[in-house]
Amino acid sequence: MVKETVIFALTSSTDLAAHVCRDLGLPLGKIKVEHFADGEILVEPQESVRGRSVFIVQSTCNPVTERLMEVLVCIDACKRASAGEINVIMPYYGYARQDRKAKPRQPITAKLVADLLQVAGADRVVVFDLHATQIQGFFDIPIDDLTAVPMLGQYFKEKNLPSDKLVVVSPDHGGVTRARRLADILDAPIAIIDKRRPKPNMVEAQNVIGDVNGKICIVVDDICDTAGSLVAGCQILKDHGASEIYTGITHGVFSRDAIEKIENSPIKEMVITDTIPMSEEQKARTTKIHVLSVADMIAKTIDSIQNHTPVSDVYDLFKD
Repeated sequence: MVKETVIFALTSSTDLAAHVCRDLGLPLGKIKVEHFADGEILVEPQESVRGRSVFIVQSTCNPVTERLMEVLVCIDACKRASAGEINVIMPYYGYARQDRKAKPRQPITAKLVADLLQVAGADRVVVFDLHATQIQGFFDIPIDDLTAVPMLGQYFKEKNLPSDKLVVVSPDHGGVTRARRLADILDAPIAIIDKRRPKPNMVEAQNVIGDVNGKICIVVDDICDTAGSLVAGCQILKDHGASEIYTGITHGVFSRDAIEKIENSPIKEMVITDTIPMSEEQKARTTKIHVLSVADMIAKTIDSIQNHTPVSDVYDLFKD
């Protein structure tokens, strides 16, 4: 690893960044994040960044806007301290679901966030499983949209589930590409839940395209927020004869009573990643959620960026 690399963790991703630094054999950069009584944020690196490659690790999870503002202030601090380059590792990209005008007078906030990061001074952004891949086009700087699907595929492979019974399920039409990628890894067919969403965080499951009767279903998606959509989809799979239901999710947002819904659902096991940290209180409330870490992927990505090797080599971690 290049000596002039420094990795800073902001408030949402301290454990993840510490794991990344252990993998790379680097000390975690010293930085101070202060929130004043009126809500203003001050971020001050506590060591020199002059001419160095800075990596800022922060998921913009709840409270999303506060986390995002921390990143922007940190970028500005590093830029004004003459950092050589500023790379933002944002495992969970907040506001990604506002990626288009779905109806009149709606904002495209995912584009606004991209603009804010660039204007602040970011030179590169690394994310995991963007809600919509076209968000990459909102940036005029390099962006690496990594995916946790190969890691999820490796996990389910190691469970040795009967291959002739497996079917990978997309919870909606928009997630078919992701489901196909996991299905290719597991050598399984796919099915699609046909549903409509009358308003945000509410879903009405309609039907299933594909055969799930007597099958072991693995539902793959990028985000689980209130879990209403996911649980409704899993229930319709159960109603159509699915024998077991697993889920593979990249970002466990878990708003409101999401964990309780999952615990009371037909889901046998939910596998998520640590792009968003689960609190100890959340962990204590669930017996179904298993967490995989993306730290190794981030470490290998940082190493690739610094040594000018293909970032896609990160998926070699999950080859047989």
